[in-house]
Amino acid sequence: MSIFINRDTRVIVQGITGRMARFHTKDMLEYGTNVVAGVVPGKGGETVEGVPVFNTVKDAVSETGATASLVFVPPPFAADSIMEAADAGIQYCVCITDGIPAQDMIQVKRYMMRYPKEKRMVLTGPNCAGTISPGKALLGIMPGHIYLQGNVGIVGRSGTLGYEAAAQLKEKGIGVSTSVGIGGDPINGSSFKDILTRFEKDDETHLIAMIGEIGGPQEAEAAAYIRDHISKPVVAYVAGLTAPKGRTMGHAGAIISAFGESASEKVEILNAAGVTVAENPAVIGETIASVMQ
Repeated sequence: MSIFINRDTRVIVQGITGRMARFHTKDMLEYGTNVVAGVVPGKGGETVEGVPVFNTVKDAVSETGATASLVFVPPPFAADSIMEAADAGIQYCVCITDGIPAQDMIQVKRYMMRYPKEKRMVLTGPNCAGTISPGKALLGIMPGHIYLQGNVGIVGRSGTLGYEAAAQLKEKGIGVSTSVGIGGDPINGSSFKDILTRFEKDDETHLIAMIGEIGGPQEAEAAAYIRDHISKPVVAYVAGLTAPKGRTMGHAGAIISAFGESASEKVEILNAAGVTVAENPAVIGETIASVMQ
């Protein structure tokens, strides 16, 4: 079992005719992802890498039975594309787009609440690297070759640090069940808590690696949830120990504005919840390996 995607998941790419979308669609197809359609208004009838393009998500879902979507749509139109996917019955949506206005994401979150929880589309991102279940499917922009199939679930705000963790694990012969990027924006589709819940229920995941950073309350909320609801070992790393207060660092959401939002405070909170915290990014793999012994 893997969370969100597997070999049989039928995937559409919204914005598939764009340069980066074309590049990563080819990469996903070569990895073995079941990309069945693209969606670009006005480009219906075209093909990209042999994948048929439709004018609307509804048409693509109707013709192909797709259940997952990857959004490569430019920031001004990305929110509408996410909401279109929700209305078309897509179950899992990954939004790669960076630079979506926070107000647009507030609208998306409110819009999706109109659906009952059991029918509500799961959204990860925006501004994320995507999701990969190694050896099964890749839905995003991560380099698939660095991920070994195994039993560590990775969830992170930083795509690059997610790659680093996976590469360190591969060097030690340790594999990944699923890696999920939730994105570094202030308002995103899924929280650490949402993904932790999925990993807790996944028989294939034996340990969870959580990669956080400064800014926002998500790590503190995740710590409380881990303490009370997660039975599996959790290893964390929090980026930004040297970041000055009030300055945005990297991601739009990586800015300290309240207690519990600095890296050092998050490390304390996670330690108190029983989470093993890696001291620096160079020892993430080593820390996970030591906990797995």
